[in-house]
Amino acid sequence: MDLTGRVALVTGATRGLGRAIAEGLAHAGADVVVVSRKEDACAQAAAEIARETGREVLPVAAHVGRWADLNRLVETAYGHFGRVDVLVNNAGMSPLYDSVDTVSEELFDKVFAVNVKGPFRLAALVGTRMAAAGGGSIINISSGVSVRPRSEVVPYAAAKAALNTVTVGLAHALGPTVRCNAIVCGTFLTDVSRHWDPDEFAQRSARFALRRGGVPTRSSGRPSTSPAPPPASRPARS
Repeated sequence: MDLTGRVALVTGATRGLGRAIAEGLAHAGADVVVVSRKEDACAQAAAEIARETGREVLPVAAHVGRWADLNRLVETAYGHFGRVDVLVNNAGMSPLYDSVDTVSEELFDKVFAVNVKGPFRLAALVGTRMAAAGGGSIINISSGVSVRPRSEVVPYAAAKAALNTVTVGLAHALGPTVRCNAIVCGTFLTDVSRHWDPDEFAQRSARFALRRGGVPTRSSGRPSTSPAPPPASRPARS
């Protein structure tokens, strides 16, 4: 895959899957916009990816659940590079809760804001410009729980199911010029896996085809996170 001369924008790009995706796109030749909430994390990730790949990497701190931040993000990306050819809506969240009756309105709204509202708005803003420029690709990172929800991630599962629907709708709205796809991921051992109960995960992963969780691997060959989640209370995200 040769992405020389292209620009990719990746949200949640400073760790885990997003970091591996951003590095992979840069190694394929793309210049990259690295996005997460924390400015220092963005700057560090951008510097490391640029050093490893030789590509230009622009760090932009933005909260994907806030449309005002996304407006600024898009203007910054286009102001710097003049284009965006690939958009990866990777940022996501699923806070812990004890039982469904303890899920607060704030938690529910926050989960939907980050996992659905933000990706929709960013895809709409960037996708419209992509279509006017002649093409592009939008990739939404979904989850297997969107089709097989579990009790401990109900708001997250619902949000990812909504993201699947948004993806199909945007594909019709922006196609055929702009491709819009969702990747329905299985369970990956990213940073949040440190909060998982290892016994519960061992029982669940025994039903996986590979009998284990995935490990996002950086271009250097080093895993982004430890492949074995240490003891904790409950799973936070799939």
